Amino acid sequence: MTYQPISDYALLSDCHTAALVSRHGSVDWLCLPHFDSRAALGRILGPQAGHWSVAPSAPSSVSRRYLERTMVLETTFHTDTGTLTLTDTLASGLNERGHDLGHLAPHMLLRAVECTQGSVELTMEFAPRPEYGLIRPLLIPVEGGLRCHGGPDTLGLSCPCPLDITDAARCRPTLHAGQRIGLALHYAHAGGEPAMYSQKEIFTYLHDTIQGWRSWSELHQAYEGPWEELVHHSGRVLQALTFQPTGAIVAAPTTSLPEEIGGVRNWDYRFTWVRDASFTLDALWVAACPDEAEAFFRWMAQAAAGDPAHHQDLQIMFGIRGERDLSERELPHLPGWRNSRPVRIGNGAWDQRQLDVYGELLAAAHRLRDYLGEIDAPTKNFLASLADAAGSQWTEKDQGIWEVRSGPQHFLYSKLMCWVALDRALQLADDLDATDRIPAWLQARETIRTAIETQGWSEEAGSYTQAFGSTVLDASALMMPIVGFEAATTPRMRATIRAIQDRLTDQQGLVYRYTATDDGLPGGEGTFLLCTFWLAHALALAGEVTKARAVFERAARCSNDVNLLAEEVDARTGDLIGNFPQAFSHIGLVNAAWAIHQAES
Repeated sequence: MTYQPISDYALLSDCHTAALVSRHGSVDWLCLPHFDSRAALGRILGPQAGHWSVAPSAPSSVSRRYLERTMVLETTFHTDTGTLTLTDTLASGLNERGHDLGHLAPHMLLRAVECTQGSVELTMEFAPRPEYGLIRPLLIPVEGGLRCHGGPDTLGLSCPCPLDITDAARCRPTLHAGQRIGLALHYAHAGGEPAMYSQKEIFTYLHDTIQGWRSWSELHQAYEGPWEELVHHSGRVLQALTFQPTGAIVAAPTTSLPEEIGGVRNWDYRFTWVRDASFTLDALWVAACPDEAEAFFRWMAQAAAGDPAHHQDLQIMFGIRGERDLSERELPHLPGWRNSRPVRIGNGAWDQRQLDVYGELLAAAHRLRDYLGEIDAPTKNFLASLADAAGSQWTEKDQGIWEVRSGPQHFLYSKLMCWVALDRALQLADDLDATDRIPAWLQARETIRTAIETQGWSEEAGSYTQAFGSTVLDASALMMPIVGFEAATTPRMRATIRAIQDRLTDQQGLVYRYTATDDGLPGGEGTFLLCTFWLAHALALAGEVTKARAVFERAARCSNDVNLLAEEVDARTGDLIGNFPQAFSHIGLVNAAWAIHQAES
């Protein structure tokens, strides 16, 4: 099998789950009904894992775009005999507008094909393989299409054309100018029967979904500034990665797209990290609106809550419904994208100790302090207990922001975010009915500052570094001015920014997470787009706006033709790698654009 480049894929979403569609019209990733469900179409991870392709039978040139202010994808194929337009979307519920987008999504993938010029023969091939390719289902013809039986759930394909059914369902209709057909893949829970949809119903859902996305954009997207369309589009991507029933935002809708081709750094990102909370809220504030930010925080605070009396560490990540046990396992029957094994589901980092999460959650609470309304007493006590934990635990080792699988260290970023926890708690003390804790919090905050300034700075490296006593450069040091610990204009921060820009970048000027170090895993990784946007952000705060713009545009150019960003970029080839699309990369884009806009204003 020839694997498609990651950049060839586009995202579809109904705010419950997501699909990836290639430039050539093949749906190669689809989990139904939710982001973390078992994939029924998963060819991106192996040829045996299922796909649904719709494209001209003859060779064609391809262009594509998202319809204006939507996440509805339009792909245009130009052949020698005519032009074909394919419109793809995961349907929203009828008449869902604004904040209700995706509330009652029918769990249905729509594909509308129209010949706009000449005549074109198209080939449709539907080869579902439920449970990540473990099941070869029974395809049963019914009036108006087929039903797919095998495994716990049932799929129904609505198709107006006669189907040739073997191990897959195929048809090859010819469309003439002005003709169109609609296809729908509908999911039903165990024991249910998927609906069969008429052509009129399919196109009604399609047009209504377009209007639903446009109503969401009109209500939410008021940002005016540099890279306006990129910021708005990134806001829509974040909405597309939101699990509407809870407000959780997945880090990415995929699993095991590798950080190194052929390597083992392949992780499941279909979960929500506490670390993303404060970064995400800032981005939603700019690219969406406070309502989405508030919903995300309320869900995160509820999922993370626990009885402070038991002195448990705050968990670093959760499932999209708030699940805590995310135990990791491998799928040995799948070869992985470009033979990058293993394919993993679940994420073994769920029970790691990472002290930075205290700061992230309290920074998020502080960002929303005027929008949260009356906080109940137990939640106030829980948030105050996070500051207490930061003040008492900051001296201990952990796995750090990058979730290393080697031994714990005294990571600078973890200490920094414990400082943030105390700093934001001090500003929230009245709201949390915790003014009696102010003296202890003040003392702990000052103690952490002194430790960072004395042990986090390396004269040898000429920079703040990854861990106390280390000379290893780490891009997370760029967060020091972003969170307000130290101004970007101080000599030490200017030196740190310069060291990262000069010694922690590839030939294109994209930023690595850290210099070579033992992180407990074999192999390497690419440059990180989030870290590159952090560099642009820090440069803007330092008043170096021209440099900030150049770094921002360098990172933004790494997006694909429909402006989606992966986690990383292969430094040798420039190809996108890692799970896709990556929320953190789009969050970094939004926050850096805003920082540059503020600096220019």
